[in-house]
Amino acid sequence: MKPWEVSDELWAVIEPLLPKHQRRTRYPGRKRLDDRQVLQGILFVLHTGIAWEHLPQELGYGSGMTCWRRLAEWQKAGVWQRLHEVLLDRLRAADTLDFSRAVVDSSHVRALKGGPQTGPSPVDRGRPGSKHHLITDATGIPLAFTLTGGNRNDVTQLVPLLEAIPPVRGKRGRPRRRPDVVLGDRGYDHDKYRRLVRALGVRPQIARRGTEHGSGLGKQRWVVEQAIALLHSFRRLRIRWEVREDIHRAFLSIGCALICWRRLGSLR
Repeated sequence: MKPWEVSDELWAVIEPLLPKHQRRTRYPGRKRLDDRQVLQGILFVLHTGIAWEHLPQELGYGSGMTCWRRLAEWQKAGVWQRLHEVLLDRLRAADTLDFSRAVVDSSHVRALKGGPQTGPSPVDRGRPGSKHHLITDATGIPLAFTLTGGNRNDVTQLVPLLEAIPPVRGKRGRPRRRPDVVLGDRGYDHDKYRRLVRALGVRPQIARRGTEHGSGLGKQRWVVEQAIALLHSFRRLRIRWEVREDIHRAFLSIGCALICWRRLGSLR
């Protein structure tokens, strides 16, 4: 099975989350293309990085514009965020999520067409760029992300990342939302943000600037770097082609959800 093809098991998870559409009895117009086929077209673009207008018609996934509109519609309906939350619930039910610590990091991507949440990148000679900020559990499962301009300081996203973690169910009792500890590199070294993190009930474990390397945090922080690499294995996320912020966020949410789905598949 090709990576963009939707298996029966994955479709059984996604289909109940999609908004239902009733065809008009009067002036019904052209029949709506099958949701599963359109989803495969969206995943084809995510995996290959191909432009929407170049989506091959012979694949049967509909036109690129049809897939683009459906992606935006489902993003507005909260489908992708809900999918990520459902998969996190399943991972917790399988005792795979580890909230003993969380790890944060970011990665810069070029934004060739500009748009909201872009800025002159200090690591790319001032060219427009965006940053993907990611927080994972202790094993590297993506919990949440934020999107900012390429000139935004990493430390400013430390609290927003913690607050973006959804309530994760899957077990009896209250949903889990906060890790016990959050790990970060020297880019997150600021006493003000340490206090804000402690106010959320989380203990910050962040490397200090000016200290020698070899603090030992790298042995635990590598999981977030691996998760970012997995996220950017989807070619559409290596460069930000979307001017619209919501479309790029949709691709980020789908990427996080697919990483979770793969982790669930490894348990079967």
